Amino acid sequence: MLDVKRMVMLRDLAEHGKVTVVADLHRVTPSAVSQQLRALEAEAGAVLVEREGRGLRLTPAGAALAGACEPVLAALEQAEGAVRALDAGPVGEVRIGCAPSALATVAAPLLAALAPRHPLLRPRIVQADPEEAVPLLRQRRLDLAVVYAYPLLGAPPASGTSAVPLFEDPLCLALPEALLPTYERDGLAALREAEWVGAPAPSSCREMLLHACRNAGFTPRLAHECGDLRAGLWLVATGRAVSMLPKLMCDAPPPGTVVVDLPGPGRTLEALVRAGTEAQPAVAAVLAALTARAGR
Repeated sequence: MLDVKRMVMLRDLAEHGKVTVVADLHRVTPSAVSQQLRALEAEAGAVLVEREGRGLRLTPAGAALAGACEPVLAALEQAEGAVRALDAGPVGEVRIGCAPSALATVAAPLLAALAPRHPLLRPRIVQADPEEAVPLLRQRRLDLAVVYAYPLLGAPPASGTSAVPLFEDPLCLALPEALLPTYERDGLAALREAEWVGAPAPSSCREMLLHACRNAGFTPRLAHECGDLRAGLWLVATGRAVSMLPKLMCDAPPPGTVVVDLPGPGRTLEALVRAGTEAQPAVAAVLAALTARAGR
């Protein structure tokens, strides 16, 4: 019988390509990862990895086994859900990752909605951008994550996950009042010489800014990096910077800053779960509360 935890390590090696990254994900040493992979080879009766320079690469047998991992994990999650469905109701801790920009509008109302309906459920909110939340979800350190995606970027969904769309969040342009007439006359291209505030890489918000500006015929000069784009509005208020950010983060612009809606699609807020967990009572309760809130 193949060990599932070892299969997950093989899957992660297939995805990330480095034993050190797999070790960090599983909180073990690289030598422990190598030992687990050798044990998996013994279980499978096949060579799964081979040396390539200073690293490892998957053999055809290893790639085939790694590709079979996600359906196995989803089936195990469904089996656990069938057992939990026999409980009286959702109980215990449920760990919910949430993008910082959605804490006030999504996470806080979620806690308020869950408390009277499921008193034995203990929701735990963990602030995490999608780049952080997805690995935590796949490693079972989160049960659900409220994330966002930019459809125009065309990024595929993370393997082994299922997304439930919640609502659309338009993109906005934040600029000093003095630049508004120029922008209204010439559009985004009028800001080609401006200093831009952008999120640090890697970030889909940063990629969306680059995408939008390049579509307008220029590459923006990212003079400032700000992990909290809402706080970056104060840089715009100095009159020396402009920014592009979701509307959820523009609720209270500082004096001297103008916020205008940008045409076209922005981002989609989604609830992301591991495939197969949708029917688990705790996860289902959170999804029901989120979709009810989104519908309103």
